[in-house]
Amino acid sequence: MNSLASALTARKAGLALCHDCRKLTPLNPKEPGTPACPLCGASLHFRKPGSLNRTWALVITALILSFPANILPIMVVNFIGKSDSSTIMEGIIYFFQDGSYGIGLVILTASILVPCFKIISMILILLSIHYHWQTWMRHKALLFRIVEFIGRWSMLDIFVIALLQVLVNFTNISSIYADAAAPYFAGVVLSTMFAAITFDPRLLWDA
Repeated sequence: MNSLASALTARKAGLALCHDCRKLTPLNPKEPGTPACPLCGASLHFRKPGSLNRTWALVITALILSFPANILPIMVVNFIGKSDSSTIMEGIIYFFQDGSYGIGLVILTASILVPCFKIISMILILLSIHYHWQTWMRHKALLFRIVEFIGRWSMLDIFVIALLQVLVNFTNISSIYADAAAPYFAGVVLSTMFAAITFDPRLLWDA
């Protein structure tokens, strides 16, 4: 079979994939009630229920939270009574000006480029389903796999702040702690991660 439309899929064969244990089970949509997986007892559906609505809500949430996450200061450094706060971008600029290009590049990638890439990619995928764009299907499927894989690495900035907060804590001499942007940035990361989890990539091919 050369066309995607004529290809035999599990759904056309009457098989549903359990979202918990990944077992393929015959499913008759005409049967009353919600069938259960014979292996783990979870409810069976051909596609994740409400996947698009939940994914849209999470992506929009991440987009809204990204503004305070990048505008507000994310870290405060106290040194001998003097307090200095900085945003994510100010921290990146500081590392570049200090000659620490490797650290600056890592933070730029993990804290700015990766969250933006995930949000834009998920919006493109969702719009592709909404408007039934049938081009570049394999590329969009690969794009989603990349988004799903790199999602966990976006917490690097929060991890660095938490680590510094523990290591650099000398009472009145020097201390570091998270500022107002930290929970917003964590919200962006968690929203994009949950968006990738709730999204059913098979909807791409259905569209």
